[in-house]
Formats: sequence, structure tokens, C-alpha cells
Amino acid sequence: MLTLIPKGELICPADEIFDSAAILAQLSEAFENIQDNAARRNETVRILRDAQKAGRKTIADAFAKRPFDARPLTRSYTYLTDGLVCTAMQVACTYLHPLATPTQGEKIAVLAVGGYGRGEMAPASDVDLLFLTPYKITAWAESVIESMLYMLWDLRLKVGHSSRTIKDCLRLGTEDFTIRTAMLEQRYLAGDSALAEELDNRLKTELFKGSERQFIEAKLQERDERHHKQGERYMVEPNVKEGKGGLRDLQSLYWIAKYIYGVQDVAELVPLGLFEPEEFSTFVEAEEFLWAVRSHLHLLTGRATEQLTFDLQVEVADRMGYEDRAGRRAVEVFMQRYFREATRVGELTRIFLTKLEASHVKGAALLERIFRRRPRVKAGYKVVHGRLDVADAKKFLSDKLNLLRLFEEGLRTGMLIHPDAMRLVTANLNLIDDDMRQNKEAQRIFLDLMLKHGNPERALRRMNELGVLSAFLPEFEHIVAMMQFNMYHSYTVDEHTIQTIVNLAQIERGELVESLPLASSILKRGVNRKVLYVALLLHDIAKGRPEDHSILGAQIARKVAPRLGLNKSDSETVEWLVRYHLLMSDMAQKRDISDPRTVRDFAKAVKTVKRLDLLTVLTVCDIRGVGPNTWNNWKATLLRALHAETKRALETGMEDLNRANRGAEAKKALRSALDDWSKADLKAETGRHYAPYWQGLNLSTHIEFAKMLRALEHSGDPGAMEIHLHPDDDRDATRACFAMADHPGIFARIAGALALVGANVVDARSYTTKDGYVTDAFWIQDAEGHPFEASRLPRLTQMIQKTLKGEVVARDALKSRDKIKKRERAFNVPTHIIFDNDGSEIYTIIEVDTRDRPGLLYDLTRTLAAANVYIANAVIATYGEQVVDTFYVKDMFGLKYHSESKQRGLETKLRKAITEGAERAIS
Repeated sequence: MLTLIPKGELICPADEIFDSAAILAQLSEAFENIQDNAARRNETVRILRDAQKAGRKTIADAFAKRPFDARPLTRSYTYLTDGLVCTAMQVACTYLHPLATPTQGEKIAVLAVGGYGRGEMAPASDVDLLFLTPYKITAWAESVIESMLYMLWDLRLKVGHSSRTIKDCLRLGTEDFTIRTAMLEQRYLAGDSALAEELDNRLKTELFKGSERQFIEAKLQERDERHHKQGERYMVEPNVKEGKGGLRDLQSLYWIAKYIYGVQDVAELVPLGLFEPEEFSTFVEAEEFLWAVRSHLHLLTGRATEQLTFDLQVEVADRMGYEDRAGRRAVEVFMQRYFREATRVGELTRIFLTKLEASHVKGAALLERIFRRRPRVKAGYKVVHGRLDVADAKKFLSDKLNLLRLFEEGLRTGMLIHPDAMRLVTANLNLIDDDMRQNKEAQRIFLDLMLKHGNPERALRRMNELGVLSAFLPEFEHIVAMMQFNMYHSYTVDEHTIQTIVNLAQIERGELVESLPLASSILKRGVNRKVLYVALLLHDIAKGRPEDHSILGAQIARKVAPRLGLNKSDSETVEWLVRYHLLMSDMAQKRDISDPRTVRDFAKAVKTVKRLDLLTVLTVCDIRGVGPNTWNNWKATLLRALHAETKRALETGMEDLNRANRGAEAKKALRSALDDWSKADLKAETGRHYAPYWQGLNLSTHIEFAKMLRALEHSGDPGAMEIHLHPDDDRDATRACFAMADHPGIFARIAGALALVGANVVDARSYTTKDGYVTDAFWIQDAEGHPFEASRLPRLTQMIQKTLKGEVVARDALKSRDKIKKRERAFNVPTHIIFDNDGSEIYTIIEVDTRDRPGLLYDLTRTLAAANVYIANAVIATYGEQVVDTFYVKDMFGLKYHSESKQRGLETKLRKAITEGAERAIS
């Protein structure tokens, strides 16, 4: 008789999941009329498939009502799988291959191993089985195993299986740690129980005993390799199973504990002194939450999906009942919980491993053991296993400033803090009160952690993980583990803040002189470091609230900076930096910095070179802290140019910015560069362009266009066009120059041709000449944000030419390519359109902030061309899935768009183009 016993609470009554008595009765009845083995097997599969389908539906329905109850859920899937496997075994042994008098060798036991052995199954988990025989496998055992496997495969179970003797298990377990780990979790299911018991005893005495240190080191090495492969804990699309702070980390703890102490449950680690009761409850909570997330992922996708991608985050948050809150989407609230749990898993792992280290099980790294010099520590501290610990807890807590001094001592000695000391700090965070926050010495220690030891990241990250940072700076608590649901930011807000400070420390240490010459030279000349570090720490402090985070952040900074010990003038500078921390980035990336008005407006906002320098360094660190690939030469070039022009304006006066001065300089430079040209040709070239051309382009582009226009004139063909594509390494882009006879809509047609070849436009300039030509310069990048490879340029030129000649119709050809990927569809990007008549002397600036897609620029420019709008240039700034396209335009009479009705009319047309394009992109 088959009896299944649940291992703990299930998510619904056991017989609703799998009623073994009813199923065996059904089978017995069916077999009365069926004698053929193949038919019996098919009938078994039919009956079990119905039971499996009903059981899975029952479990999923119950989980939908209790979306956080992951432990009962994983037990329920295990219970259902046990039912299927044991029934298949019973049918194979009793009905398909019955043995009247089995010999000593004709015994078999079926064991569950791996996660299935542990009794933890997600909806799409593998079913790992071990078929155990006493000696070499017999023909009977082979038939039983084969029949069982065919039935389980027909049930669409993902079965991993091996057939071994006890001897095989011991030999293979000695050679391979993965097999040894699977054996660690073996669980008897059906067949000869004495055989299974013998394996269990011999594993403990002959394989596990005495090899504890070896096993731990292998598991920790696996963990390090896994984290290296999966990336850091705070990546915004985490892997729930393999990622840092994920389920595999918790399982590793369990494996090590079971291997050394033989525990069956993590709860048994509490009486052994490895976990405090509250740490154990943290373990259970983290495990339950991560399993719930993983199970929802499997149920949503119908397969073993472990990566929490953007589109799935939204759906899982919805299934788990998260709702929007002021200023934040439900998915952001859900992911903040996820990252907080992942951080806790990291802390638990650290505590556990150090406890093991204390019992000398985990070996210290060999080189460390040989070369370690014990650093001298201040009174009140001691060194335990090379880590900084507190000598006397009571004494330590008698002065609450010690909660900060511990981190200072850690930085001073270069030692890691011992988890016992960390536990002490975490348990006494209540000591950090207003009185301590106002304490002058506490303020000094806190600022010194950032300013004095050259490695602020280590102290800040550890303080953040232990809750000290939020206790000392309560305003910081709100952004801990806060995720911003977009593709631009690779980290949570607190991690981004720490990354910006990492970048500042690297520049200070002189490690980034080559890639960041301007920021490095500013710091070398000397700036107020205290102001910079505090401004970076506070720049995003107001993220995730309904109000503008720069304005609200500045208000918070006004209160916090004096509390950190800054004087009135420094506090005001910090407040100003937080208020305008996006200004330089916006000016450089969303405006034309060759327009004198842009520089003039920016110079008026910053007022002094000192502030300009501080804002430049802050902007560089902020952009670099967004993610590993956000910074590039294009942004660097824009910021350097804006800094140089603004500095010149602040030092020599605004008059230097006028167009005439710049034009005269540019013409002079062109004449000396083309010294082999005749005077007549030079005069024609310098006389044919209007003023904006001379200041909008650099010398190499002026030379390029001069040669292209000369070639057009010499060709004598009015329909001729010149297209030159060149890598522009200084800007991390490819420069595409177009020259041809002017006619309406050329800008849009070029934009369409570039979209068709998969080019992303980052900047574009369009200038008409006095003699009827148009010179358009576009800077483009490939899909990865890099210049196109030189080998691809001839083919690109050919394809662009075809489109411009009308051989390919961009609008039709783009339909199939202008698509948004599935994982990116979950983002909401509202459209904002702004008309600005003050930002430029001669143009109206139209700023379109919307959802990015391949054909967007073409749609917008086509719409503007159809409305007879002349586009002088376009500046494109991309932030993940969001893009800001800024157009400098005039009407057909060369005037700005002052009338509100005209602005409204244009806005309506642009919004229509965006909406229609967006619908096409997700169809």
C-alpha cells in the first residue's frame, strides 16, 4: 500500500493535491481488463496525468490566494511529485515486472536527491532521482527503472536520474563535490528502505566525516564563482536562484550546516549557537520571500525562469498584491523589499561563516596564514581571525560614539570588521539618537570616514548594510534598497550614491587621470572636498517621492549639512549643488552648447568658477555612478566643452561668447588648414555659410564639408549627393556628413535612412548655404552605444544612399524594425513637450521627452517637415528607455514660434506621431 506523508503544512489539504488511495483504486480497477504491459503503462500515464493536472491547478489556485506562503507551496509540489514517482514505482514493481521470489541482488530503492530530496520544489523544478541497487544492476531492475522513467517522461516531468550501487555513490562522491552535495540531500521515496538506510549511514561515516573543511572551501569557491558570473547583489534584474543574496546562498548555508552538524533543518542551528533566534527568523523570512518570488516566476512563464526581468517584475509584484504608493510604482515597492531581503541573506552568510571560522573549520586563505602581520589596534579592540572585534561589549556600549569609531578603526587598520562586532552594532542602533547626531565628535568621525582614509566606500557600504548610515542620517533610510524602475539605472539608489563616492575617491587617488583629465585636474588644483562628498551623499536623498527630487533634496540638505558639522557657507554650497545637480548634465546633453545663449544661461546659473568646478566633478561622478556603461567619450566631450566655454565666459566676460568673434576664429582656422586652395575658392567657401555654421561645427567638419561642396560643384549634376562616414573617436561616435542641393524634408529623410541601418543619432546639425546647398552632420552610434566599425562604413553608406535616392521607402521598411522588446514594455514613460523661446537667440527650442524606439526621430522630423518647420539642429539624449529629443527650429519665414496656437498645433501633431509609432512598436 502506498502511503504519502507530508513533511509539514501544505498549501491546501493533501488529498486535494494527490489522493493516493483513490488513484491506486482507479489503477487496480483499470488493470483488471488490461493484460498488456504497454497498454497498462499508457493507462497509468493517463490516470496520473489527470491527477497531476488537477493537483497543479489546486496548488496554483491556493497560492494565488496566499501569494507569500512559499514553504507550504514548495512542500505541496514535493508531495505531488512524490505521489507521481511512488505510484510509477508501484505500478512498475507490482504490475509490469512482478517478482515472485526476488534474489539478494534484485532489490531497488528510489531516492530523491538535490532540491527534490530536500523537499523544496518550485513549480518548474527538476525531479532528480537516484536508483539504488545493492550490486551491479540486474535485468529486472533495469526493466523497472526503464518503465518508471518512460512513465515520468510521458508526464512531462524534467527527470534527472542515475543508477548506482552504494559503492558507486561513495566513489563518485569522493571525486565530485556536486555529486556529494546531491547525496547530502538524499531522501528515501520507495522500494527497499534497508538499502537506503545503509547508504545514509555509510555516507556519514565513510564520505562526510573528516572532510568538512574541504567541503566548505569547495562550496565557498562555488559561491564566489557564482557571484562573479551573476554580478553584484544590487543589479536591477537579479537572478533569484543564483544571484548574490539569492536562494542558492541560503542553500549553501544549509548544505554546510548539514554536512558538519548533521542538522535536518536550519532551526537546529539556534541551539548550536550559530544563529541568534532573531537571525533565524530573518533566515526564514528571507527564504520564504525568495521562494515565493521564484514560484511566481515559474507559474507566470510556465518554465524554470530564474531571472527577474523588468517585464516579469511588474507581473510578480501584481500577483503578490503590491500597490502603487505616493510617487512610486507597485513594482518599485516590491523590488525594494527584494533587495532588502537579498542584503539580509548576505549578512546571514557572513555571520554563519565567521562562526564556523571560530570553530577552526573554515581554513584561512593560505597566503594570509603565512604572511599575515597582526596590525596594532587601539585600546578596546581585539583581532580575531584577522578581523577587528570588540574586546568588551559592555565597555564598548558605554560610549555610543564607539558605534562610529568601530568603522574608523576598520579603515585605519585596513581590517574587515568581525561579524560579532557587527551583530553588536545592529542590536544597539537605538543608541544613535538626536543627541549623538548633534555631537561634534560624532560629526567629525563621520566626515573623516569619507575624507580621511582614502577608502570611503568600504565604511559607507558596511554602515549601510548594518543600518548605521540610516540611523545616523535618518533621511537616508527612505532610499535604502530603493529601485528605480527604468533601464537607465543599473543600481538601487543607495548603491548608486555609494558608487558616485567610489568614483570621487578614485579620481582623488589619481586612478582616472587618463579617462577623466578635467575632473582630475580640478581636484588636483584643489576644491572643497567636504562639500563635494556631502553633496554626493545627499544628491539623490529625495528620490521616490512625488515632488521634484532636486528641489526637495535641497531642502533636506539645508537641514542635514549643518548637522554633519558644515559651516553656513559650505552648507549653502551643498544645498545649491543638490538643487542643481542635474543642471550641467541637462545643459550638455539636451542643449546645443555651440549656441552662445546656452553658455550664457549656464554661466549666469553657476556664477563662479569655484561652483562650476564643484558641479563639474559632481556631474561626472553622478553619471559614472549610474551603471558600468553609462559614461562615454561623447558625454565627456560635451561636459569638457561646456566647462571650458563657461569658465572662459566667467573669467573674461560674456562678450567673448558672441557669434561674430567665434565665426572670425573659425574662418581663420579653415584658411590655414586649406592653405593649398586658391584665394578664390577660399573666398567662395568662407562666404557661402551663415553665422551659425561657423560656431556649430569643429574645424575637421568644416574641412570635410568644404571638400564635399567643392566635389558637388565640380560634378555638375544638380541631383548629386556626397555622403562621408568617419569614426570620430574623440566622441565615441561615427560622424556622418551629407551635402546636396537643398530641398524640403531632407533632414527627416536622412533620419529615416539612419534608422533603417540601425544607427542611433546622438547629435545632428543642419545648415543651408547662401547658394542653395544643405550641409547636414549627424553623429551616430550602433545599438551598443559605440562607433560603427570602420569595415561596416562602405556598406552603410551604400544603404543610406539607396534610401535617400528613394529606392527604399524608409516609412515602409521601418515598420518591421521599429519594435520595442518584450522585457522593455513594462516601462511607463509619459510624453512631455516643451517650447522654449529664451534658450536661443534665433531659434525656438522644442524639447520632446518620451519613450525611445528605433524610428522615433524619423517620425518626429517627418512631422515637423510636413508642418513646414525648418530644423537647424537636433540634440538627442538617451536615458535607458527614455529619450529627450531637442530641436532648434524656425518657421518657413525664419522666425521663432511665439504664438501659443501655433505651439499647440505643433504639439498635437508631434503627440499623434508618437502615439501612432508607439502602438506600431508593440503590435
